Amino acid sequence: MATNNLIYDVNDKPSWGKTIVFALQQLLAIMAATIAVPMIVGNGLSTSAALFGAGVGTIVYLLFTKSKSPVFLGSSFAFLGSMFAAFAGAASMSMGYLGIIIGAVFAGLVYVILSLICKFCGSRWISKVMPAVVIGPTVAIIGLSLSGNAVANSFGYGNVDAFRASGGVIDWHVLACIFVALVTLLVVIIVSVYSKPKGFLRLIPFVVGIGAGYLTALAMTGVGFALNKEWLKIIDFNIFANAGWDKFIGGWCPEFTFIKAFGSFSDGTSFANFGAYLGTLAVAYIPVAFVVFAEHIADHKNLSSIIGKDLLEEPGLHRTLLGDGVGSMAGAFFGGACNTTYGESVGCVAISGNASIRTIWATAVMAIILSFFLPFSTLLASIPTPVMGSVCIALYGFIAVSGLKMIQKVNLNDNRNLFVVSVILIAGVGGFAMTFVLPNAAGTITLTEVACALILGIIVNVIVGPNRKTEEEQSKEE
Repeated sequence: MATNNLIYDVNDKPSWGKTIVFALQQLLAIMAATIAVPMIVGNGLSTSAALFGAGVGTIVYLLFTKSKSPVFLGSSFAFLGSMFAAFAGAASMSMGYLGIIIGAVFAGLVYVILSLICKFCGSRWISKVMPAVVIGPTVAIIGLSLSGNAVANSFGYGNVDAFRASGGVIDWHVLACIFVALVTLLVVIIVSVYSKPKGFLRLIPFVVGIGAGYLTALAMTGVGFALNKEWLKIIDFNIFANAGWDKFIGGWCPEFTFIKAFGSFSDGTSFANFGAYLGTLAVAYIPVAFVVFAEHIADHKNLSSIIGKDLLEEPGLHRTLLGDGVGSMAGAFFGGACNTTYGESVGCVAISGNASIRTIWATAVMAIILSFFLPFSTLLASIPTPVMGSVCIALYGFIAVSGLKMIQKVNLNDNRNLFVVSVILIAGVGGFAMTFVLPNAAGTITLTEVACALILGIIVNVIVGPNRKTEEEQSKEE
């Protein structure tokens, strides 16, 4: 693969002082999404436990990949429907906690089986089934599919659905949020572009940008309280009162999922229909694991292009799959949510130019430690949505661009290639997703637009792939 332009390569070891700051930047990049999953699922799931599970899952992944793949694993949104199904089909809430652990084991076993297949059959078939013409636009779709939420956050809305429900009306509060978002984004851009090459600031544009955005929002909120202007209040201080202090044991330990799950045995929960419940869990989790498998490959292809090393060859797809699968089991055991490689983490590596594996290790350890300090994790969670939204504009944009860079050398004058790329981009951007209802109203399974676009791309590529012309052949004909 091509050489990279990183400031710190995978095996480089920045000083521990710098590493801690780099780790904080990675944590800020993944924090909002990681704690969002337990907040969406509800049912008493602890955000701090999810952060702990993400840290443990990342460490498991790093161990299985021999510390060669610099990416953080966080709570997977793909399994939201599966988690809802686990609670909906449970005889009690306690049994629901047990269900999401068992479901994660089902999903993890899919990864283990796929890992064994790749181990004995190799991973070169991946390049044939998903060449650059397929994987490039798919990676771009990963970034583009998230763009709606980034823009909605920049406008002060929690998600794109809330933004659309508002009708896009711009009031004074939305304008205030946009101002904060622009300050944050411009600081990130200026620091990343104009700071000293290979200097310390060039490596931490998000820390500086988020800091500037938070201070701006804090000043505006202060003025809002002073003048009694609600539209200026960007920071919601109620988050400190509603942080979930009751989700801690003895005031210091996150309420881990396995504690509640195993408590179901002592609570006298009925397991009379447990066999049927296992079937529900299998149907809810296993198909989604295959969907996430496709996104796993896309993420690692993208990361490979950034660091200039093919991760599917070394440490190998079998190791990345095994790390992701076992890491998901570990994450769910502690925090309830299956883990997955985070595009925000990959984007952070690309923009900062820091792929040091030491940073990812430090981020994982920091996530585990901070999960025991609710005030600090609450402070991070209090970062206003327009601040994180503007940061995500940059992160998701880099993911999209990195995918497009993969098809730079693809001959788009050949209609065979053009059709493959076109189908993937339009299906993905257009929101080609399918949701299937599970039997007995146990929940739903959703094939995301990324998964559907990738499947369509593979099908089209298989149909038109034979006798595809190379750039050289095309130029000779012309």
